[in-house]
Amino acid sequence: MRADNNQHIIDAARRRGEYTRAKAVQALRTLDAAGEPVTFESIAKQADVSRSWLYTQPDLRAEIERLRTAHRRGPDSSVPARQRTSDASLIRRLEAANARVRQLSEENRQLRDRLSRALGEQRTATALTGPPRAGRRS
Repeated sequence: MRADNNQHIIDAARRRGEYTRAKAVQALRTLDAAGEPVTFESIAKQADVSRSWLYTQPDLRAEIERLRTAHRRGPDSSVPARQRTSDASLIRRLEAANARVRQLSEENRQLRDRLSRALGEQRTATALTGPPRAGRRS
């Protein structure tokens, strides 16, 4: 009578499934971290698994669809989705930049006024004392 090897076959199939899943998760993380487009095709190719298998994994399918949508919606960027700047952060940075532009504009206006005054004073002084002569040494 032959020995019952069913458990060994079941264990091997379980290990193969875990390994396949780990490859798919790693491919997903690698592509996202590199800023590459995350699609079923790109994950299947990177992990060496079938696209149809990816569609049967609800959590992987949801994550691929989420990242694919985020990539399409967002700008073409090499920054991973989890590291991209939020809208609120961008608005704060824009407000800070606008405040800095206003500050620099006011500073430029003040400097132009001071320069204008200094040039006016120089012109007045030159008019009172006359232009410098070419042959005169100081």
